[in-house]
Amino acid sequence: MRILFQGDSITDAGRDKRNYHDMGNGYPKYAAKLIAEAHPELDIEFINLGISGNRTDQLFDRLSKDAIELQPDIISILIGVNDVWHRYGNDRVKTTDAQIETNYRAILERIRKETNAKIIMMVPYILDCEDKVQTRADLPALQAIVRKLASEYADVLVPLDEQFE
Repeated sequence: MRILFQGDSITDAGRDKRNYHDMGNGYPKYAAKLIAEAHPELDIEFINLGISGNRTDQLFDRLSKDAIELQPDIISILIGVNDVWHRYGNDRVKTTDAQIETNYRAILERIRKETNAKIIMMVPYILDCEDKVQTRADLPALQAIVRKLASEYADVLVPLDEQFE
């Protein structure tokens, strides 16, 4: 069984990019440990291909190599915060909510059509911090998009936003 973690910095979590089996220091590390301990009878390959700073368009651009070719049995996706956050940075990328939905839908469509993977979607969150006040204001729209798409494509939805609240 092959489980693939995809997303941005929260998924990347400082992983060694020379080794896609390195889970980094974030949720993929802990999820892989818990899953392996709960199912020692299964031969599970864990892969982390999260990339810090990635937006939905960038995940779409690397989807063939970093997901479709791997043919995972399960793919976990946490993406979207950078689409919103980069609206306000020095190197502004003005991704609209409509573009985020289009990009994310295209990702999910390709996964559904080109793999047999079960899809786990996670609702993006932002912890309280002063430098992300503007991003936090845009977050509910992003979360609504993820929930809407999850109702159409996901086998599992993990409401991280609710968990952190």
